[in-house]
Amino acid sequence: MTVRVIIAGGGTGGHLFPGVAIAEEWLRRNEENRVLFIGTKRGIEKRVLKDLGFSLKLLNVEGIKGRGMIRSAMALLKLPGSLLQSMRILRSFRPDIVIGVGGYASGPAVVAARLMGIRTAITEQNSIPGLTNRLLGWFVDRIFLSFADGGKWFPAKKTQISGNPIRAAFFGGKPVIEKVSDRFSLLIFGGSQGAHAINSALQAALPFLKPLQGVLSIVHQTGEKDCESMSAAYAAQGFNARVVPFIRDMASAYEAADLLICRAGATSIAEITAMGKAAILIPFPYAIGDHQTENAKVLLKAGAAVMIPEKDLVGTRLADEIKNLHDHPSLLKDIAGRAANMGNIYAASDIVDTCLAMIKK
Repeated sequence: MTVRVIIAGGGTGGHLFPGVAIAEEWLRRNEENRVLFIGTKRGIEKRVLKDLGFSLKLLNVEGIKGRGMIRSAMALLKLPGSLLQSMRILRSFRPDIVIGVGGYASGPAVVAARLMGIRTAITEQNSIPGLTNRLLGWFVDRIFLSFADGGKWFPAKKTQISGNPIRAAFFGGKPVIEKVSDRFSLLIFGGSQGAHAINSALQAALPFLKPLQGVLSIVHQTGEKDCESMSAAYAAQGFNARVVPFIRDMASAYEAADLLICRAGATSIAEITAMGKAAILIPFPYAIGDHQTENAKVLLKAGAAVMIPEKDLVGTRLADEIKNLHDHPSLLKDIAGRAANMGNIYAASDIVDTCLAMIKK
């Protein structure tokens, strides 16, 4: 049985990459299956999907919440047009199912599919859903949850706790740190667009990391805005660092790292546990319902990560945590092993199983 699938949404890596994981699973099942993404030109999907071998159709749609009265009104005026765009795409591609992965591009595509009698589903990566998914939850056939807590926002009969889908590239990680050199490798990132607070804290931490200067090997995804200033800071302090605005092969970057320093988005948490990596988590405090802090607490409670709240994020504190984990390799290995024990690599497979059953029914 060949299946035609549309995956709608994106904007950030946290929304897009679970969709990529689902797409990979459809193609793994049957190379004759066809997958099309729907997104926007402003989202990360415009930059990365072509390199991953996926086709993308763009909608002229914008977010509504938190944009001010005038910009929100302008975004609302675009919704009817984006709904018509979606219907044209669906008529041309003829999908068997449309899966929304979050982000405002998913709204028109999923609603169009519902109006046209096509099977629909959404994935919710966080314990507190965004506005688009809260609304779509009332219309879709199935809702896939990463966290059980997310179920209270949706009709119970539609929900399934699947976990957060992880790309196949992340399945190769080892749950044990195996040193291949004397270097201590840090991977630092703040999401697909970077995180200024993390970048600033690293810059402030460098003078306090001088005792490790000879052994640290740093890969830092800064985002576009801070790339130049962070490169200059590392050079001025004499550190060996590769500073880039965006990392395309994140799985390889994870695998090479001894320690991660990052936000606590649901996708990052899922990747960390799938790869079995030790991490210093710095939750984004302005996420809806402070859900990143709740994500981090799940690992913290299990001894599977270190957490620094952003309000406590200063150079000395960050440097102390890095030095402590470098100086105590058994602790680093224990944290990585506990993280690996929490990993779920079957989420994408479970989602595809359910979608296939929906299509056949």
